This record gives sequence, C-alpha cells and structure tokens, in this order.
Amino acid sequence: MWLTFLPIFDNDEFGDDVVESLKIHLVNNTTSGYLFAYNVNYFGKSEFDLAGQVHPFQDFYIHDIPFANLNDNPVFECEFSLVAPDKTRVDHYETSLKLRAKQVFSRIEEIKKKGEATFSFSLFSTYPFREAEETTPVTINTGIFAGSNFRVYEASRARQHLESARSELDLHIEKLTEKWQSLDNFEILTMQLQTFEKYFDLALAHHLPSMIVIHGVGSGKLRDEIHEILRTKRKVKSFINRYDPRYGYGATEIFFQY
Repeated sequence: MWLTFLPIFDNDEFGDDVVESLKIHLVNNTTSGYLFAYNVNYFGKSEFDLAGQVHPFQDFYIHDIPFANLNDNPVFECEFSLVAPDKTRVDHYETSLKLRAKQVFSRIEEIKKKGEATFSFSLFSTYPFREAEETTPVTINTGIFAGSNFRVYEASRARQHLESARSELDLHIEKLTEKWQSLDNFEILTMQLQTFEKYFDLALAHHLPSMIVIHGVGSGKLRDEIHEILRTKRKVKSFINRYDPRYGYGATEIFFQY
C-alpha cells in the first residue's frame, strides 16, 4: 500500500515551474480490498480526514494539499482493515508518514530529472498477521501479579516458531523470483520492498544487532525507497551506504537498537 503524491505545477512571474499543490492518492497494489480511515494533521491539529474503501490493484484519490503546507511538517495517518476479514490477520493496522518540505522538494527534483509524474511512500507491504499465542504459558504468582494467575508468554520461546532472520539480504529481483522477466518496474519494486519489510521485521523479532541489505546501484530508486522507510523506523539506530569491496555502493548496513 502506497501513499502517492502528484505535484501540480504552475509558472511563476519569471516563467519557472513551481509546485502549487500535491494531489494525494492511496495506491493498493495487493490482492485484498481495504477499508481505510485517513487523517492529515499539522502540529497535532487535525486538518482533514476521510474514510473509504480501496479495491485490489486500484488507487483512491483522497485530496489536494497546498505545497506551502509542507512547511508545517504534516503527519499523514492511516488506519486499515480488511474488507473480507481473515482470522489469521489483525483486525486493523495503523501507520503514519511524516514529511518535511526539504524531503519532498528532493523527491520532486528527482522525478523531474527522470521524467516521472509521481513519487510514493510505502505504508505497508504485507497486511500484518495476528501474533500466535504461545501454547505453554508460564504462570507466576509473585510481586504485583500475586494471586491473579496472569498468563505470561515468553518472547524468546515465541521466536523459536518464526522463520529464520537474514543478516544479509539480497534484493536483486532474480534472487526473489524466477518469473522476474514478466514483471514491470513497479511490480519489481513492490516485490523488492515487500521482501525487505518482511526480513526487516524478522531481524527485529530475532534481535539481530545489524543487517546488510543488498539493493544494487542501478538508478538508486530501490536504495532511496529503503532509506525513506528506515528513517521512519524507531528501532533503527543508524544506517549507512558506503563503499564495500563485496558490493561496491550497492548495499546498506542497518544497525538496530532495542
């Protein structure tokens, strides 16, 4: 699921192109339909909200915002739920996106150079599963829990049932699917980001101290999208894209904090 921005240009008094506003769409590139509640706020004050439904592989126009409003550091908040409930998935999922004017201006300059019309930020790649309850709870009767018989589940034991994490993740599309030649650029990028999000979450679940993501050099689109995601993650202590004899500049090393 993506939040996509379409810049609307106008000419200023000197004949230069300037961005007057941004059209905002939700883009659903999944096989599921979602109900959503959208809100944008400035400094904690709600400015606009909207509820609706976005169908599989379709987009939904939300509204326009003046470009000047980016100086007020808007926060875009979204809550999603499945149109067709699934017992293995969570009832609802909340996420948010914080933007700064400098960040958006950089993305606009990037799409102008590439001749593209929009830029996007990932809201989620896979709708979350419910957390599985541990089948052998530990009962404790000490301290503030005495006499209450609370059921406590050990995170370390739950991790035993998770897929293994990867300290090194190669996102070259030929490593992810044998049918990559039939995919267009958007489908390739989506699959790469979905895989990244999956193994990022697994790295956190297994408490890896660090992780190397191999994204290649190319146009830099995949690297930039990953870096934008990392900037929003609270458990990312730092990340760096520096020269390495094994990958050149085609990998980013991520350091976690717990």
